[in-house]
Amino acid sequence: MLELALHILDIVENSVRAGATLVRILIRENRAKDLFLMRITDNGSGMTPEERQRALDPFYTTKKVRRVGLGLPMLSDAADRTGGKMTLRSKPGTGTVVEAAFGLSHIDRQPMGNIVSTLITIIVGNPGIDLLYRHEVDGRSYLLDTKEIKKELEDVPLNHPEVTGFLREHIAEGLSDIGAAA
Repeated sequence: MLELALHILDIVENSVRAGATLVRILIRENRAKDLFLMRITDNGSGMTPEERQRALDPFYTTKKVRRVGLGLPMLSDAADRTGGKMTLRSKPGTGTVVEAAFGLSHIDRQPMGNIVSTLITIIVGNPGIDLLYRHEVDGRSYLLDTKEIKKELEDVPLNHPEVTGFLREHIAEGLSDIGAAA
């Protein structure tokens, strides 16, 4: 994976497979500390210590369509190359937290990629989950809460074309307003 947005998509897909109904994504950019942080938290089934250890093995996966599980090991390597670190915390019955810190200005930091399309893909592809996306840049923040949006829309689904068009514009404008990195 060459973009952080694709790492986020991969982790959220794992969360959904683990039965999560709520996924929280936090992106924090702090230029003064030269920090780019991403944290994905879910309320899925969680992992035992043994499962956590296996999740960091590139030759282990629970997926049936491929025989390797490169997502977390690749994210860990990407963070390490910038002087950062990835951590994985999980507890059975509680959920999982994946956090990766990067050097914001480091030449080897992967670009964010198309986070707008990634978020739309998550929302449209997983109508049964609630997504809370928070992106902070030097004290300014943008928040997307699908639970609140669902309340406002009442019976109109989030994957309705007009709604997805609105969401795409809303996310792009919100991220632009706070000066989010590409």
